[in-house]
Amino acid sequence: MSAGAGYGPPDASSAPRYTGVRTFARCPLVADVDGVDVAAVGVPFDTATSFRPGARFGPEAIRSASALLRPWHPALEVDVFAGRSVVDHGDVDVTPGNAVRTAEQVAGGLAPLLSAGVVPIVLGGDHSVALGELRAHAAACGEPVAVVLLDAHADTWDQYYGERYFHGTVFRRAAEEGVVAPERSLLAGMRGPLYSADDLGAARELGYDVVVDADLRALGPDSFSARVRARVGEGPTMLGFDVDVVDPAFAPGTGTPEVGGLTSSEAIGLVRSLAGMRFRGFDVVEVAPAYDGPGQPTAFLAAAVAWEFLALSALAGQR
Repeated sequence: MSAGAGYGPPDASSAPRYTGVRTFARCPLVADVDGVDVAAVGVPFDTATSFRPGARFGPEAIRSASALLRPWHPALEVDVFAGRSVVDHGDVDVTPGNAVRTAEQVAGGLAPLLSAGVVPIVLGGDHSVALGELRAHAAACGEPVAVVLLDAHADTWDQYYGERYFHGTVFRRAAEEGVVAPERSLLAGMRGPLYSADDLGAARELGYDVVVDADLRALGPDSFSARVRARVGEGPTMLGFDVDVVDPAFAPGTGTPEVGGLTSSEAIGLVRSLAGMRFRGFDVVEVAPAYDGPGQPTAFLAAAVAWEFLALSALAGQR
C-alpha cells in the first residue's frame, strides 16, 4: 500500500466544507486502487426492504452529511487521515428489483479493492447488500469471516414473502453459504416485536451470539468490547452498523424503525469501544433520507459512524 499520505480531503481552512462535489469526507473520487488504503463505497440498493423503501439514496445522504467531518479524533487521539490514503471509490453497480444479482455485483465490485489490500467502508443501501460484502471478504481471505453487528434485527429469517434473498434473511444465507463464521460472530441490539418466540432462537441455532437491547445496555461499552474480542478472536472480521439500532427519536430516517433503541451517543460509544481491533471491512446501512428529520440526524449519525470506522482502521494500523 502507500508509503505515506496520498489521497485525502482538502484543507478546510482553505476550502470551506460546504464547497465542492459531495464525496465521502470530501475525499477525492478515485476509481484506481493503486496507492489507496481506505475507500468509501456506495451501494444504492433498496428493493430488498420489507417496509419503507428509500435506502437507495442513503449513500448520497451520508456523503453530503460527511462534509462536516474533520481529521482529528479527540477521544481516540488519532488523525483519521494522517499517513494514509483515503478515497471515495464511488458506487458499485446494482440492479433494482434483483437482490440476487445485486449481491453478485457487490461482491464483484469489492473484489479488486480487497485484492489490493484496501479497507472498504460500505455505505448502504438496505442490509441485503451485506451478503455481497461477506462473499467478497470470504473469497479474498480464503475463509469465512466473523461479523460484529449492531442492529435492531438479527436478519436471520429463512424467507420473507416467499423470498429467500431479502434484507431480513442476509445472515442466514451467509451462514448457509459458508461465507460467515457464526461461531465467531456477535449480533447486538435486537429489540421490538417479533413474529414468534423462535425469531431470535433461529439466530442462536445458526451459531450466532445474540445480545438483545436490554442486555447490551446492561453490558455497557467496556463489557461489550470484552465480549466481542473474546468471541471473534484473531480471525478475519467485519464490523456492521444498521442505523435502526438507534432509537427513531435520534435516527428516524430508516426503513424499519423500532422504538426504544440506543441513543446516538450510546451507539457511537459501543463502536468506539472496539478501538484496537482489526476489521477488514465496515458498513453502515439502512439510511432512508426521505424519512429523516429536517436536520438530517440519521444521515449525520451514519457519517459519524463511518468516521469512527476510519478511526478504528487508523488505530489498527490498516494501511
